[in-house]
Amino acid sequence: MQDKAVRHYKQSEMLRLSVIATVLAVALSSSLVTRELDDQWESFKDLYGKQYGEEEHLMRRIIWESNLRYIQKHNIEADRGEHTYILGENEYCDMTNAEFNALMNGFVMQNTTGGNVFSTEGLTDPPASVDWRTKGYVTNVKNQKQCGSCWAFSTTGSLEGQTFKKTQKLPSLSEQNLVDCSKKQGNKGCQGGLMNNAFTYIKVNDGIDTEMSYPYKGKNGKCEFKKADVGGTDTGFTNVKTGSEEDLQQAVATIGPISVAMDASHPSFQMYRSGVYSEKRCSSKKLDHGVLAVGYGTEGSKDFWIVKNSWGPSWGMKGYFEMARNDKNMCGIATQASYPLV
Repeated sequence: MQDKAVRHYKQSEMLRLSVIATVLAVALSSSLVTRELDDQWESFKDLYGKQYGEEEHLMRRIIWESNLRYIQKHNIEADRGEHTYILGENEYCDMTNAEFNALMNGFVMQNTTGGNVFSTEGLTDPPASVDWRTKGYVTNVKNQKQCGSCWAFSTTGSLEGQTFKKTQKLPSLSEQNLVDCSKKQGNKGCQGGLMNNAFTYIKVNDGIDTEMSYPYKGKNGKCEFKKADVGGTDTGFTNVKTGSEEDLQQAVATIGPISVAMDASHPSFQMYRSGVYSEKRCSSKKLDHGVLAVGYGTEGSKDFWIVKNSWGPSWGMKGYFEMARNDKNMCGIATQASYPLV
């Protein structure tokens, strides 16, 4: 474990130094910073509690300004009708996209066994819109911090919803429990994982602890599961037919919040603010981020999914985003969907 921690530290340090070198190279060929943005920069740091070392401060300022220009360009294009969503400043605007992806996107695609496939046979047409947040199925938006544990938050979100459906009591379940304890099932803590592996861990472990009893730390730790603090359990999981948005719609409508994965690797998603997200460069096969589909709807002629993220309430639409629906499986939203059996 110590060797792994050392390797992870070295990798993180190499990434940080690489980012520093890249930014400083750019800085040498252009004016360093825009002084008119000094007050906005100070407000950004104050708002998000940013503190940097002396050598890092300039690097972060340059990255932040570059991201602001990207946001402004995109939003001008959106005003012209070229995009269905807008971007905005958030706590991740001082990170390059490569750095952000390395730290935040921890879904690891794998072929899993043990789950049945959701059947739509005998089901009536789903309603035009669903939002499980209004029915008590969804906990508050959480923040995975700089740890690739998105898969754990997607897992708990789906199980929280199914537990509420069965008991009419909504627990907040422990992502840290999954980060620390599900390695035997193939997960790698902050270095990534898979929701189905986590559902399997919860089944064989006879439960997962509550958030209160096993709070989130945003880093790998020793397994400290306590049977007395279990807040929910499952008996396995069910997969939704790969790539079928019709089946995913039926599952969301009849089952509740569903764990899904997506390609979240683009700067447009890192700095998403509001609207129906659609990205031409998105892959429906190369997925890197686990999230939670909590509903769907239509705005004008644009169908969308309502999705809960785990990047805190300051990101997106108070921690949520709308993903284009019935648009060629945008960003792979229906590629690897599943839910726990309770």
